[in-house]
Amino acid sequence: MRKIEMIPVGTVRSSRIEVQDDHWDSEQMRIDLDRSQFSPEALLGLTDFSHAEIVFYMDRVDPTKIERNARHPRNNPEWPKVGIFAQRGKNRLNQIGTTICRIVRVENGSLYLEGLDAVDGTPVLDIKPWVEDFGPRGVVFQPTWISELMKGYWKA
Repeated sequence: MRKIEMIPVGTVRSSRIEVQDDHWDSEQMRIDLDRSQFSPEALLGLTDFSHAEIVFYMDRVDPTKIERNARHPRNNPEWPKVGIFAQRGKNRLNQIGTTICRIVRVENGSLYLEGLDAVDGTPVLDIKPWVEDFGPRGVVFQPTWISELMKGYWKA
């Protein structure tokens, strides 16, 4: 397969500077656009939406820990062994993260958010408004272990 090159559109500025798994809602964060590529007008109209989907590059992942097979999520043997594509772990080949965040405000070329699970300095690959019509259609279900894993992910 051919390689793909991406150029970040901005950078995460967060009160969290170290990679940790839980309590993301306690962090203050924003995305500063790359002013060499975008004017503040690139964010115009975004506050007409309640949420945005943020695509980011998890640049702090240790390359020696990239998972290509299956593992127990968070190495918890009480949860089933599942493939990397059946979990949202950070140790993935392309290190791409996506999160749907609440938009707080837009100010001077910066997007202020709640609920972004990326640390300070993380490159942002894209910002998309969350559109309800792109959400899941039909019944949504998931295994119990992911609900257990997520209990402390957002709340402090």
